[in-house]
Amino acid sequence: MARREAPAAGPGSRALVVDVIRSAEPISRVEVAELTGLTQPSISNIVRDLIAAGVIHETGAVDSARGKPRKLLAINPANLFGVGFQLGPESVTCVAIDLTGGVVGREVVPLDGSDLAGQLAARFDDFTDGLDLPRERVEGLAVVAPTASPGDPDTFGALRDELADRLKIPVLVENDAAAAALGEFWSRRVSREQSFGAVYLSTGIGAGLVFGGALFRGAGFDAGELGHLSIQYDGRPCPCGNQGCVERYASMSATVEEARSYPELASRLRLDGTVSSAYDTVARAAVNGDAEAYAVVDKAAGYLSVAVTSMVNLLDLGRIVLTGPGVAVAGSIYARRLRAHLARTAHARHRHEILVELSAQPRNAAAIGGAALIVQASIAPGHTPGLRVSRDSAA
Repeated sequence: MARREAPAAGPGSRALVVDVIRSAEPISRVEVAELTGLTQPSISNIVRDLIAAGVIHETGAVDSARGKPRKLLAINPANLFGVGFQLGPESVTCVAIDLTGGVVGREVVPLDGSDLAGQLAARFDDFTDGLDLPRERVEGLAVVAPTASPGDPDTFGALRDELADRLKIPVLVENDAAAAALGEFWSRRVSREQSFGAVYLSTGIGAGLVFGGALFRGAGFDAGELGHLSIQYDGRPCPCGNQGCVERYASMSATVEEARSYPELASRLRLDGTVSSAYDTVARAAVNGDAEAYAVVDKAAGYLSVAVTSMVNLLDLGRIVLTGPGVAVAGSIYARRLRAHLARTAHARHRHEILVELSAQPRNAAAIGGAALIVQASIAPGHTPGLRVSRDSAA
């Protein structure tokens, strides 16, 4: 990652300015000062440093009632890039984004069980070379997986360290749900003032929460375990030790298990493949008018809505995005169910709107989010823990 000196006002102020410009561009210096509460001299110093680093640029001007026109500021998208690798059971999804969160390249390639670090290092070189991305403008690599956590050095720490040393770039690891939330926050240009959450529906269920422009991680980096919120205190046992966890009722795995419990439906749809393929089959049938398949998916969506409403009530969220492979086909069913449930039962529904949206790229959301974490770590230092720089780079 390129080394840049922090502005005089400090990295926290720099992060604040970047977030305001990202979510409200184009915007004048005067407006940035008004929105951040920073002094004009501080804004001038930070903006000057950000322009010198290539993070932002001046774009046009607007008339001012007090004299000369005000120059407008915007993110400079193609100056720096982040790369995210989302690990699947047998493949890796590779994504590169620019500073605005726009995807500049994507590919899915198979993985085998040997020398994962070597495969990923070679894939990084091939991927960035194929996109003709200048190596000095690639800020780092994020590896995203369901069980990864920046707070758990034993799970993916060795992989992170080996990749950092091989590639000579910063590398981090992250949970898929948390990464997806940051990616949605970044690419949608959500204001840092908004309490934002993303629900990641896959073989399990997770959530990512963004407050003040940064992921909320909890004491042990485990915040967002929505799948283990109990919706029935004496319900189905869960491997976590709890009972009635929503993951046992509404995840892709649970939905496939439910569909397979109906012999006629299972036979008609041929649900004897993997969980992912069987789930997509049920979801396609549901949106294409199969009443029995629709009932199964809608039931799962109802369970999920109960859990998400509890999360919204607890955290007073204003905006929710549904993402992950579980909403790639039948997302409209989940969104409709959740909107109706929130409109009827959310505690804050009379005080403010609770916006429910569907991800534009639900299958790639975690990889996009990993790349967004790299970008955020570059231009808004302090938000992203667990970033590993190679020993040569750190020397």
